[in-house]
Amino acid sequence: MAKWGEGDPRWIVEERPDGTNVNNWHWTEKNATNWSRDNLKELLTGLAVETDDARCEITSVTSMEGEASANNRKAKLIFFYEWVIKGEWSGQMKEGEKKYKGKFDVPNLSEEHEPDEVDVTWTVDKETDDGYKLKEIMRTQGTPMVQQQFAKYIKMLKEEYSQNVILPTKDQKKQQKSTHEELINAKTEMNKMVISNDSTASKSVGVKINTKTINLQEEFVCGPTQLYRVFTDKEMVQAFTGSSAIYEVEKGGRISLMNGYVTGGFVDLVPETKIVKRWRLKTWPDAHFSEVTLEFSEKDGNTLLRLKQTGVPTTEYEKTIEGWKVNYWQRIRQVFGFGSHIF
Repeated sequence: MAKWGEGDPRWIVEERPDGTNVNNWHWTEKNATNWSRDNLKELLTGLAVETDDARCEITSVTSMEGEASANNRKAKLIFFYEWVIKGEWSGQMKEGEKKYKGKFDVPNLSEEHEPDEVDVTWTVDKETDDGYKLKEIMRTQGTPMVQQQFAKYIKMLKEEYSQNVILPTKDQKKQQKSTHEELINAKTEMNKMVISNDSTASKSVGVKINTKTINLQEEFVCGPTQLYRVFTDKEMVQAFTGSSAIYEVEKGGRISLMNGYVTGGFVDLVPETKIVKRWRLKTWPDAHFSEVTLEFSEKDGNTLLRLKQTGVPTTEYEKTIEGWKVNYWQRIRQVFGFGSHIF
């Protein structure tokens, strides 16, 4: 192994001012969910539409479900965000005295759509002539203004979370100001992500993490097709986890469960037979993923599920096993009635 400061230039490994994630090669992720909620509410609340005949305004954001993150892989920034937003608006004709109220719904604010492609639907509580006119003002003029606010949000997100996601290389150090201060901040931020009682475990990314392998078996009273569907149908996954999910069931598709506590992605899918996925808990060392393999086979009219999980941090081993048994096996049995026997 090359020593620090003595690296052969033919090696792909570079010296880094923070000593980690050389060449920005590894996947790193920053959670932008709370920041996004605050800024989206600020951008939308109070947004006013005024014409010669009327004035309307978004009065509140009542619901915001989803998540956002900034990711770096091979020195490329990737932003993920997916939001379902609901809110209320009010309006009044300038020559009238009655104030009308209504609601709006945004079902698809995500990186898959350009801001001007995001749908916004408007309803009014009372469909009178004036109520209809005000709703049409919000639909025709309010929608483009809301989409413009979404464009601002996306720009702000990228500006805010581009910082310290792609870290500087050796040759860029001379171009930076206050390098020593940035180094301290980077190390502080990385150390926040790791909670470990194991003295041999690293407290920062880029150092070897001691891991173990989990092997579990569980028998469910159902067919392999039914059980496979439990792990691949988004609505069924949301049912037994009790929360909304990002669940893109395809090779390379994203996974985010339990409000971002479990994240990862699909590596391989063999219908009714096998699922392989990258998998991590929020409490694990930053950017460290395990690999989970689920195999489904028929046994005496039931289904035998075999789980193999490699790369589990040693300090998280017992907690992870308990999580599978409580949050998956027991919950699946409770929600879908697939009686099971642990052995």
